[in-house]
Amino acid sequence: MTTPPRALTIAGSDSGGGAGIQADLRTFFACGVHGMTALTAVTVQNSLGVTGVHTIPPEVVAGQIEVVATDIGVQAAKTGMLATADIITAVAGACDRVHIGRDGRTPLVVDPVSASMHGDPLLAADALDALRGELFPRATLVTPNLDEVRLLTGIEVRSRAEQRDAARALAEYGSRWVLVKGGHLWDDPECLDLLYDGSEFTEFVGPRYAVKHTHGSGDTLASTITSALAKGADMISAVRAGKDFIVRSVRDAYPLGSGVGPVSPRWRLPDADTFLT
Repeated sequence: MTTPPRALTIAGSDSGGGAGIQADLRTFFACGVHGMTALTAVTVQNSLGVTGVHTIPPEVVAGQIEVVATDIGVQAAKTGMLATADIITAVAGACDRVHIGRDGRTPLVVDPVSASMHGDPLLAADALDALRGELFPRATLVTPNLDEVRLLTGIEVRSRAEQRDAARALAEYGSRWVLVKGGHLWDDPECLDLLYDGSEFTEFVGPRYAVKHTHGSGDTLASTITSALAKGADMISAVRAGKDFIVRSVRDAYPLGSGVGPVSPRWRLPDADTFLT
């Protein structure tokens, strides 16, 4: 058997299985990529929200990155929940040492997870500066939603024109590409994700489904893009693949527990419902 491309997620765990490294790993698998992990935090959460966070020591986070990169190899990496400034600093240093990031051999997708979809904080206040100052300059792509845009830039996006303003502001922090997601632009009848390379914009438009089960949507999109990059796709093709994948996954989202269920990549596994029945 041929070893598939390898992708690394540097993120927190979701005990409810809807987001975090759980969403990343199932997306990697559905995209034909071998997934590896550097765990940053363990969250106590279910479909109703987050009730606790236990962070992993920064040196342990860095160690996880380095051992898999130096032995197994990494074709693309992504970050999710990083929790603290110290963890962000450790991740930046480890990525430099194994050549992950915009100036290295391996693309790095930074999903700047700052709060859960329920509004529970997932990033310490002082970590925003570390995210902007240490990780964004190393990023090949950053993928904020509009709530994260507001935290990072102070820009309240209410229109597609302001979405472009936000992309320009985020690009000033040094990432090679910026993808400003439009899923939270609730008054827009479509979902526009806007890609910016510092000079040109590329628009990716998809339908807006009337569903409440969207847990893990940001993780799933970023993981799909990371998978495509691991397979050698250029950035525009990778984001297009991510957009197509997340549209299908939102359409096939399912209820879970008493709160918000996850988006689902099960559409990629056509026999999943009938296997062992």
